[in-house]
Amino acid sequence: MARALSSMVLKGIAGIPAARSSRIVCGSFYDNGMRYSTTVPSDPDTHQDFIPTNKLESGGVSLKDVVEQDVKENPVMIYMKGVPEFPQCGFSSLAVRVLKQYDVPLSSRNILEDPELKNAVKAFSTWPTFPQIFIKGEFIGGSDIILNLHQTGELKEKLKDLAASQERSE
Repeated sequence: MARALSSMVLKGIAGIPAARSSRIVCGSFYDNGMRYSTTVPSDPDTHQDFIPTNKLESGGVSLKDVVEQDVKENPVMIYMKGVPEFPQCGFSSLAVRVLKQYDVPLSSRNILEDPELKNAVKAFSTWPTFPQIFIKGEFIGGSDIILNLHQTGELKEKLKDLAASQERSE
């Protein structure tokens, strides 16, 4: 019975045309006569709860200021996909694993939660990819650069006073 069912499913899938009629028009697209929208309508009846907002900017602080403050106030700051406890990509995971070997305070922001934050970080560092790592206010780079600095011993030098100051504070 399972074989007959899988055969029917495969025949059904094979009968579906590969290219469907869909076209994108100004933030919306039509697929088989149905309209899907990727924008919020400017309908005055739309309730305020359903209008997307930027959580960081709604407090009156610009995202550029948030990034500047993050980098200035956190000895090691990583903008990554996910969080250090649960990275959402291999590059972010690699960067976190390397940095955790040095037992330094690690601050992070998840860029997947806010596309505007992602763009603000890219503009701040003029670097296109993530993760982005800042040490003592200086942009270092991504996971490949952190790994290279670790392998050459340069990362240990950059982080040595941070690990020592953390030991003193405990």
